[in-house]
Amino acid sequence: MRPQRHRVVAWKKENGYGVELVDVKLDVDRLAADGVAIGWHPLPYRLEFSLDTAPGWVTSRLQVTTKGDGWSRSLDLRRSKVGAWTVTASASGDADLQRPGGDAKSLAGAADCDLALCPLTNSMPVLRHEFLRNEGSVDFLMAWVSVPDLSVHAVAQRYTSLGDKGDSCHHVEYRAMDRGFVSELLFDADGLVLDYPKLAKLVA
Repeated sequence: MRPQRHRVVAWKKENGYGVELVDVKLDVDRLAADGVAIGWHPLPYRLEFSLDTAPGWVTSRLQVTTKGDGWSRSLDLRRSKVGAWTVTASASGDADLQRPGGDAKSLAGAADCDLALCPLTNSMPVLRHEFLRNEGSVDFLMAWVSVPDLSVHAVAQRYTSLGDKGDSCHHVEYRAMDRGFVSELLFDADGLVLDYPKLAKLVA
């Protein structure tokens, strides 16, 4: 059984994606987190989020707000105990961004949210399927949230455990099936991302 852990972690991101600070509580089979990020691609923004999971690291609620020069967006994404998703979103101001929100029905069958550019949301499927200890490959349907516009999309992803390569890290291949994007993520013993090539690195 995993011990309870409280971590405050920060990631420095690449390509204008900024920085992110997250306060996360890791319980035996769930997590709760609050985070803040700033970025400047495709335009400068500040993001705040709150995430809660049910047992099994299954998403129960993700609340996100973004704001920039003369605009703001908000999203309340929820998953019920029986797997039904609801999407509530709002927008104000003028910005060249997609509308926030999306079709909740398209998310049927998804267990996880995936907040774009947020390494924390890669932890849930890895912890749930015990990729830190076991080998294997699993395909997922994700409720993917684009940033900073906060539009929601159903996307297919694949996680493949690659084991420990002798560097005290747990290697997991992440593949975005619709885009052909592949990256080898490194996780620590708590299931938090240490290195996400082309995106972010944990600040020591």
